[in-house]
Amino acid sequence: MPFIPHTEDDIKAMLAAIGIDSIDQLFDEIPAELRSSGLQTVPPRLSEMEVSRLMRDRAKQDGQALCFAGAGAYEHHIPAAVWELTTRGEYYSAYTPYQAEASQGTLQLLYEFQSMIATLTGMEVANASLYDGASALAEAALMAVRANRKSKTKRILMPRTVHPRYRKVAHAIVKNQGITLEELDYDRATGIINYNELPGEPGDFAALVVPQPNFFGGLEDVDELCDWAHQHNALVIAVVNPTSLALLAPPGAWGTTGADIVCGEGQPLGIPLSFGGPYFGFMSCKQDFVRQMPGRIIGRTVDLDGKPGYALTLQAREQHIRRSKATSNICTNQGLMTTAATIYMALMGAHGLESVASHCHHNSRLLEDKLTGLPGVKRLFDRPYFHEFAIQLPHDGAGILQKLADQKIVGGYHLSQEYPELENALLVCATETKTAQDIEAFTAVLGDLVT
Repeated sequence: MPFIPHTEDDIKAMLAAIGIDSIDQLFDEIPAELRSSGLQTVPPRLSEMEVSRLMRDRAKQDGQALCFAGAGAYEHHIPAAVWELTTRGEYYSAYTPYQAEASQGTLQLLYEFQSMIATLTGMEVANASLYDGASALAEAALMAVRANRKSKTKRILMPRTVHPRYRKVAHAIVKNQGITLEELDYDRATGIINYNELPGEPGDFAALVVPQPNFFGGLEDVDELCDWAHQHNALVIAVVNPTSLALLAPPGAWGTTGADIVCGEGQPLGIPLSFGGPYFGFMSCKQDFVRQMPGRIIGRTVDLDGKPGYALTLQAREQHIRRSKATSNICTNQGLMTTAATIYMALMGAHGLESVASHCHHNSRLLEDKLTGLPGVKRLFDRPYFHEFAIQLPHDGAGILQKLADQKIVGGYHLSQEYPELENALLVCATETKTAQDIEAFTAVLGDLVT
């Protein structure tokens, strides 16, 4: 519970200083019928301890659902130290640290974030975050069109195995700039990009988007796709799950020369689900393209005494003044989320991240074994995956999800919402937070529903 230190005399003095009689006058533009009439269901004259207990008891009435849904937002364990440190006053402002002399702590943290993301993705440079994974993909598309000097068009090949919301956001952002996202279908047996859909005579296009893992959890043939794109003078935009990179080859090592631009959603790195946000996006790239990268980049240098110092670097004045000439108008962004992610990665370290990813994979394999042992339930795609996979139910996928929810189990994501051809198919996920008992409970309830 927040502590509010103001006494009645303090409040009266502040009101007098601004020339009003009551706090209510600060909100006089809000119609009376829209104002709250107070906490009607909180008993009067409760102490702080009693109010806290009351609210905890009421929260428990909602119950704690078992979550087996992923689809771009994942339930991971977050060490208590992450948000205990992130919510300290020194970090609470997410605004761009223009004044380097007054912002060395914030700048150093962002520099460390960039260094960690660059290492994780196997790239040469990273920026200091974007709004979320979807807008990061849109920014990557804009960046690829600017950066690919060999391409004369604004065509980007966009597989259907990319998160459907990412594709929609990217389209909404780039369509008015004349950029075309050309859809590539997936193979129905494997759930990965269908090579038969790759243009035999591709002509000219700026970039190929490659998700790893893809929306279905499947692992794409990234080496072959990366080399294929480069052979046709296209850049490669990698869309990745950062947790998976503790186990999988980083985009910088894909194919012969690696991906060119990497982006993704940073939520798995210490950010709670929080009903869908706020999250943050990340981006890294090859050094050759750094001047086309949107947002802010922090650099490390030394002062006249040889002491290390940090400052904003490589930002043209157009970022803030001539906005029509800017690479992006992103400036203030999800700085607080980036702070949490930096602390999370620092606490976990390389071995900790690998342990999380390994436990996710182990639990998903256990979940697969249990669910596919039920009558009429089968794996939808025959393909290696990372911590989520699609299953085919014998009937009524949407109805079964609702019945699972009634028993406080979030049973997955109904794929036919975005993929009508996948009727009665669920995308299910198991992270390191799931126990064998959790998986048994899910299996038992689902077994009753499918028989």
